[in-house]
Amino acid sequence: MTLRRAQRVTLALTLAVFAATWWRPLWPLEQALHGSLAVVGLSWLGAHARRWPTRDSDFALVCAFIAIHSIGARWLYSNVPYDAWFQALFDWSPTSAFGWRRNHFDRFIHILYGLTFMPLLCHHLRQRWPLNARQAFALAVLLIMASGLVYEWAEWGVALALSPEQAEAYNGQQGDIWDAHKDMLLAALGALALWPWLGRERQEARDG
Repeated sequence: MTLRRAQRVTLALTLAVFAATWWRPLWPLEQALHGSLAVVGLSWLGAHARRWPTRDSDFALVCAFIAIHSIGARWLYSNVPYDAWFQALFDWSPTSAFGWRRNHFDRFIHILYGLTFMPLLCHHLRQRWPLNARQAFALAVLLIMASGLVYEWAEWGVALALSPEQAEAYNGQQGDIWDAHKDMLLAALGALALWPWLGRERQEARDG
């Protein structure tokens, strides 16, 4: 099975974003460690879509996550200058408005993970096994949570192999000892937040 035209275009745009983030990298080693996830993700997505019928919207959501993840990886998440971007575009500072004391781009990435992967996972689980919508949703949430845990373990393992300065830059905890726990929770909340939308989609499919 080959990728449909819309999927090929989406994949090409994602690869273009990934390549652009490597223009004069600021922290090459740490970015490479984070960016390797984008390579793995795109490889998996392409293989999945070639083997299983994948909706264009689900494909695009995962590609959007990988593109935004690549942008975050360039600045190691903790240094993404989103506040400066908001001030330049809208003359408004989210950091000042909400009284933030840390860079929250990593939090955004984790909640986005749950939001963007859920539709594809739910659809795929129902393709492979005779599950109803609730069963597929519950299993998809568990997959999001389990993969989030494995990621945090892997991140910890990589950090142990780096120097203390590189580990701090790579991990991006920003002094928060509960950083990993909050990241996993946000991914789960992002996944759970899609239940009303997925339920409405199921109802529309029945009505149609």
